[in-house]
Amino acid sequence: RRRADYVAVQSQGRRLGGAHYLLFVRPSSATAETAESRVGVTVSRKVGNAVVRNRVKRWVRESCRQSVLAEVPPGLDLVIVARPSAANAGLGPTALELASLVKRLRGR
Repeated sequence: RRRADYVAVQSQGRRLGGAHYLLFVRPSSATAETAESRVGVTVSRKVGNAVVRNRVKRWVRESCRQSVLAEVPPGLDLVIVARPSAANAGLGPTALELASLVKRLRGR
């Protein structure tokens, strides 16, 4: 939830890129007893105005709720960064792209 957490994942984590989103992954700094994965979403002003940015964040959160989080191994911190092209993506393509990024993550 803090900026330092986002910056740490983006600077020290692995980067996977897609057409509309970037996925940064790093092992969590939390203790072993709280080994749940955490997901953060970043949408900059390059994507669009506040209405568009909030819509993109809703698409990402809903995609994570539907299927993406079930596939993420426990104990990871993830940061999803939206590229400007994400503004025109929609919910369906967002879910497909995030699922494919997580599959690539599990394959490594």
